[in-house]
Amino acid sequence: MQIQEAYSQWCRLATEDPDLLAELAAVKNQSEEITDRFYRGLAFGTGGLRGVIGAGTNRMNIYTIRRATRGLALWLSKQKDPIAAISYDSRIKSRRFAEEAARTFAACGVKAYLYPQLMPTPALSYAVRTLHCSAGVMVTASHNPAKYNGYKVYGADGCQITTQAAEEITECIQSVGYFEPLPQNSSVKVQEIPAEAAESFYSAVLAQRLEKTVPTQLKIVYSPLNGTGLVPVTTVLKRAGFTDITVVPSQEKPDGNFPTCPYPNPEIPEALAEGLALCRKTGAELLLATDPDCDRMGIAVKAGDDYKLLSGNEVGVLLLDYVCRRRLALGTMPQKPVAVKTIVTTEMAAKVAAHYSVELRNVLTGFKFIGEQIGFLEKGGEADRYIFGFEESYGYLSGSHVRDKDAVNACLLLCDMAADYRAQGLSLYDAMENLYKEYGCYKNSLDSFAFEGESGFHIMQDFMASLRQNSPEELCGHKITLVKDYLHTPGKPVQFPTLPSSDVLQFVLDDDTQLTVRPSGTEPKLKLYCAAVSKTEQAAAAACEIYRGAVSKIIENFGKGKN
Repeated sequence: MQIQEAYSQWCRLATEDPDLLAELAAVKNQSEEITDRFYRGLAFGTGGLRGVIGAGTNRMNIYTIRRATRGLALWLSKQKDPIAAISYDSRIKSRRFAEEAARTFAACGVKAYLYPQLMPTPALSYAVRTLHCSAGVMVTASHNPAKYNGYKVYGADGCQITTQAAEEITECIQSVGYFEPLPQNSSVKVQEIPAEAAESFYSAVLAQRLEKTVPTQLKIVYSPLNGTGLVPVTTVLKRAGFTDITVVPSQEKPDGNFPTCPYPNPEIPEALAEGLALCRKTGAELLLATDPDCDRMGIAVKAGDDYKLLSGNEVGVLLLDYVCRRRLALGTMPQKPVAVKTIVTTEMAAKVAAHYSVELRNVLTGFKFIGEQIGFLEKGGEADRYIFGFEESYGYLSGSHVRDKDAVNACLLLCDMAADYRAQGLSLYDAMENLYKEYGCYKNSLDSFAFEGESGFHIMQDFMASLRQNSPEELCGHKITLVKDYLHTPGKPVQFPTLPSSDVLQFVLDDDTQLTVRPSGTEPKLKLYCAAVSKTEQAAAAACEIYRGAVSKIIENFGKGKN
């Protein structure tokens, strides 16, 4: 169907949401805007759907939700008596989208469980497993700006779906029209996920603790960034004995407009500004912040007279060291322990793991691959070998109770660790400095380059192809000693046969710096990761700046040349 034809069809048939008709009327004479809305359907992948809320095939709305759900239901119909669990966050239209998904599942003969209130992503992963569901759907766009929403899909194992499953579901989705009437199936009803499921989730998180009691009390400031974390995080922390919690008032209540943090991502310092101001006012020792669907956690710690934000890599290394140290002290370290990280996560983790004789597995970017490793261990009857997994983008998990990153679990683990160090007379800042002294100073950076629309999509593809064909031999005066290509290209040797194919390139230099370039799987962005190591933090940070500056210019100049 041509773009203008699709636009006309939506003007006639998208009548169930007045907001959509108003949008379509407003862009009537804007050809570029119409093209961007209809040049493609939202891409469905291992992360499900994600896009700007609005009218069109390339937008998040009840029709794209309904079509995706019908495709997923068609895929599930191969199973006997399929069941789906659904949750949603605080974003604009999330409740409406969740209800639409549940209604569509039921109409297609799939029993649907829907949380009666917003609940975080890890609680959805948990519900899929405990309710023995065939699949799960989380309506969220994670940490994206307010104009976005999304539709994450989970398999029966509680992990986000595999590449093969995503391809099969995509075929099913493409066989369904946006405006086809739903089947009339009156025998299947939507049911609420029982309250016991939330209580069971809290108990499962508390069961991951490595402390029986709080060794010392902490003064904590917490921000749910107007998302789903308020009730789960404060409930679990208080049950664990952490009662001195001040919630950031302006970011306490669910609000999809995110009025004080337009980019509600705990990786971004601006999102934590309100929390830091409250820390300075109250003298808190620790700031915790979780993103809207509460699967990522960011922190700031007391450092002298002020506060320091710790990166996802730093927090992950601290937690890995803490889990290993405490498990050994308690006698709960399993035989042949396994930790998991992604390929863009700090190599400092390898040093820590080796110190404790822990096997460290590297997987592709995306926590689903960490969850997959837990599944592999579980199938071999060895799930207890898994002790910790993390990714640089602020995702952590210390148990196998869920198969996705869990900020509720991470907040509790972090507070227990902070209290343990406080009992030793150390802050988390002190603890991180000690690890740097022991293993070397590792600094990591992440830059994202936006390439919007159809033209941007092709620019990213062209850039990755050009980088493969013309890989540089040196950069900033240092030789590139190794190029790692994770894409399985026909006719070329596969470098990493145990990993799925992925459009990722890594360059290792003679000073042990590692540069990684990959297109985002969920946003119209090209991502550049720089990882440098040196004897001092200043030297490592300086190296990072030099390299990221050089590669940033290459990416920007390529983009300009294509426009």
